Amino acid sequence: MPVPKQSFINLKIDKSWTLFLDRDGVINRKIDGDYVRNLNQFEWLPGIHDSIRQLSLVFGKIIIVTNQQGVGKGLMTHEEVNTIHEHIKNLVAEKGGKIDAIYYAPELKSENSDLRKPNIGMAHLAKNDFPGIDFLKSIMVGDTMSDMQFGKKAGMITVFITNVKLPPESLNLIDLHFEDVAAFAVYIQNPGS
Repeated sequence: MPVPKQSFINLKIDKSWTLFLDRDGVINRKIDGDYVRNLNQFEWLPGIHDSIRQLSLVFGKIIIVTNQQGVGKGLMTHEEVNTIHEHIKNLVAEKGGKIDAIYYAPELKSENSDLRKPNIGMAHLAKNDFPGIDFLKSIMVGDTMSDMQFGKKAGMITVFITNVKLPPESLNLIDLHFEDVAAFAVYIQNPGS
């Protein structure tokens, strides 16, 4: 169940808003202790196509931002990551949704790159490519605390995807939480219910 904050319920989300989505664990299944290294390992989460289609009707832009340090570790290539991302964009479009852009940070965590979440370099890349993006009219949906930190640092509303109880210390980073993107999509279309 969501834990709405009153200020969120009263927002009028329309085509002037941008939705930022994490990838692994939000759009596709994570591989425990490993990375989704190529298209053969990529597995959509249930219902995600329909959810993105519904969200595409509400948001002006939908952007994926994802850390992919497996590239920095030499476990996969930029070409393999880009093949996955083209597959995501194409299949979402076939199902009636849209992904406007996908940004990824290939650097190792130890490099503390500005691109890598929780830093907000990928948000700035998106704003450079789409100058109409307003971070105060943006929502970040993710399944890790670094996603939530990314959203808060950029001034976005944060939505945490989880099916476990939230630790109390995380609540200042999380505006809403849902079990999956499908539940979030339903809520966005009916925020008062």
